[in-house]
Amino acid sequence: MYTRELQRAAKILRAGGIVAYATEYCFGLGCDPANRAAVIHLLRVKQRPVKKGLIVLAADMAQLAPYVQHIPPDVAATWPGPHTWLLPARSDVPGWITGEHESIAVRVTAHAQAAALCRAAGMAIVSTSANRSTEAPARTDREVVRSCGNRLDFILPGRGGTALAPTPIRDAVTRQLVRPG
Repeated sequence: MYTRELQRAAKILRAGGIVAYATEYCFGLGCDPANRAAVIHLLRVKQRPVKKGLIVLAADMAQLAPYVQHIPPDVAATWPGPHTWLLPARSDVPGWITGEHESIAVRVTAHAQAAALCRAAGMAIVSTSANRSTEAPARTDREVVRSCGNRLDFILPGRGGTALAPTPIRDAVTRQLVRPG
């Protein structure tokens, strides 16, 4: 059963809003990846250029189907878990998600509340650290308030996971480590 706050957060995401929520390492900012206005607003809050691209977070691999061409079995074997992979994006994935890249960063989360949020919203969501690009990631809801203040539609109360760093990002084609964990 979902909490009232979780249901509220899911409803806000479906309506085009921005929600802060706990992830494996820190609080993330999320929105509907298919909603251009929501993503652009999130990027403005974060002060992040669209060309960098964003991570899409899901509760299960089925939620990633609209975004990726194929999930290799060895990638699938790392999920759910704190592993973000760059996979070839489907041709219809918007540039406001992929940035200047032909691939897309995706993760099936093992963080119980983040996964529950994706399930309650009925979709994969954007996942980027809750902070301005020049600041350290927010690890608590209080830090989210300090960093993002009233520019968000909702902060879902919760606790970050036990990860000591952001999830590593690895290219599934080249196996190159793009961001260490």
